[in-house]
Amino acid sequence: MGMIGSVTSKGQTTIPKEVRDQLGLQTGTRIEWIVEGGKATVRPRKLRAVDLAGILHRPGMKPVSVEEMDKAIGRAVAEDDERIKREWNDAFAKEKRR
Repeated sequence: MGMIGSVTSKGQTTIPKEVRDQLGLQTGTRIEWIVEGGKATVRPRKLRAVDLAGILHRPGMKPVSVEEMDKAIGRAVAEDDERIKREWNDAFAKEKRR
């Protein structure tokens, strides 16, 4: 059995409560619209961990070890610490000149 809804001037619509309940839709649930052959299908966009497999891989990039990741994070933190110290010293010197 179909259910009737309407579209607002902003292109928004309300999903009937019965449909939300059947699909387990809650506030903030993302939905996916598929339009084919003049028909639209809407389904919840519920990602599983397996759906995310490989999303960060880029062809030609070699995998890195946990140790290499730790070193890179350490370098980034040290660079950030140095930047913060420079900014603080610059602000302090500027204030001292006033």
